[in-house]
Amino acid sequence: MNKQKKLGQNFLKSELIAKFIVDSAKISKNNLVLEIGTGRGILIPYLVETGARIISIENDKKLFHEMEEKFDNLDNLNLKYGDGFKINQNFSILVSNLPYSESRTAVEWLLQKKFTRAIVMLQKDFVQKLVESGKNRRAISILTDYGFNIEILKHVKKHNFSPVPKIDSVIIQITQKQQLKKELILNVNKLFSYRRKTVQNISKQFGKNNKSKKRLEELTTNEIIKLAKDII
Repeated sequence: MNKQKKLGQNFLKSELIAKFIVDSAKISKNNLVLEIGTGRGILIPYLVETGARIISIENDKKLFHEMEEKFDNLDNLNLKYGDGFKINQNFSILVSNLPYSESRTAVEWLLQKKFTRAIVMLQKDFVQKLVESGKNRRAISILTDYGFNIEILKHVKKHNFSPVPKIDSVIIQITQKQQLKKELILNVNKLFSYRRKTVQNISKQFGKNNKSKKRLEELTTNEIIKLAKDII
């Protein structure tokens, strides 16, 4: 399989949207900005124009070397090769057209980081999962409701990408309510693997005693988080 297809890379080709993403980030010269997924570098010129220190990470070695050659004269840009979700890099602002295949990994990674804001583009159906309410909530909906404030900034039609994906995208702004620990994220995911059971029966799976006959879908976000913390 083509590596770029395997990585879920659909490259943004609209300069107007690229500029919108960077403008929405409200970057000042004092910010440390991280981009995960350099891609073909469409955001780079707008990012470096801000005067901030920019770190851009690309996981495709061929693309990384192409971008190294293309942007080798930019003093405030540091290009890195590797998996951005595994490199321990501090930042204040995240700006990214995230690889679609890494959407959940990206969100769970960001929940554990300390940051000011993130402007990211994700597939429309995944964003719907992040902001889901009511009985259709998933583990990721609970985690993002607890850890983030999410604002939808712009809907982006699929024809703005190459190759053209199957679904439209959405640009969102994320600000942080609170930083989450990895153990809590894992436990919320564990709870939802038993989502059809009552809280009483779920608690038994972890050797805990809870007499509630409610199901997860009947609990508030804070009640689910408390339950997850109790089984750590």
